[in-house]
Amino acid sequence: MITEKQFKQELDIIITNAIREDIGDGDHSSLACIPTSAQGKAKLLVKEAGVIAGVQFAKMVFKYVDPDLVVEELISDGKQVQKGDLVFFVSGASQSILKAERLVLNAMQRMSAIATKTKTFVDLLEGTKTKILDTRKTTPGIRALEKWAVKIAGGENHRFALYDMIMLKDNHIDFAGGIKEAIEKTNAYLKTNNKDLKIIVEARNLDEVSQILACDNVYRILLDNFDYQMTREAVALIGNKCQTESSGNIDENTVREYALCGVDYVSSGALTHSVYNMDLSLKAVM
Repeated sequence: MITEKQFKQELDIIITNAIREDIGDGDHSSLACIPTSAQGKAKLLVKEAGVIAGVQFAKMVFKYVDPDLVVEELISDGKQVQKGDLVFFVSGASQSILKAERLVLNAMQRMSAIATKTKTFVDLLEGTKTKILDTRKTTPGIRALEKWAVKIAGGENHRFALYDMIMLKDNHIDFAGGIKEAIEKTNAYLKTNNKDLKIIVEARNLDEVSQILACDNVYRILLDNFDYQMTREAVALIGNKCQTESSGNIDENTVREYALCGVDYVSSGALTHSVYNMDLSLKAVM
């Protein structure tokens, strides 16, 4: 999986590129009417209920823009919030607060929406052994933020990208000539290149589950678009030989039923690709 150092590098890239994109050669709106010496204070106001996420990222943004900005945190990441709650105050140079405002809001609104949806799934799985996973169906350029939001709400991250885990899906299997061929080639590749990567293999039916089980070094079998009965049969067939994951047709109405089939994980792209930003605002304190 991605290391802490790699994750921090991704966040640094996001901040640097977002500030470049938003400020360019200067925040001329602020430069035109706010004196450089002006000091101010702003509050992060919640405008709808949900799970707050992105407070720590906001602190990173403020520090990047101006190390002298001071953040007073009132509510931490992962907490349930209601309309009217204040999450933090930020104080310092008014121009600096305004430079950071849009990136902080864009990130926190998106992250909080993802955290809120993820928490719904986590609550639905309560009492089962099954954990909810995200996918690579993320917004290009801000994957680290979206996957961070899933973790904040109690979900689990799947692989971060193509480089930190191997997933042999239907197209890989078909292009490679079959399940056995795809797995054998993958194991040979890992050995030749001295790479220690976990292998997940997608199964489309019970026959493919059996074919995967006949191969070596498979970490997890992904049961793609299986119905409940097929899932129960697959779990019984796999036993403790490797991990199990259900994917496809996973939503708030089906997630618990799949969990009760005995799988270790359920994955849902909807955690990151089907959310509406949570309403937050950064308001000057007068």
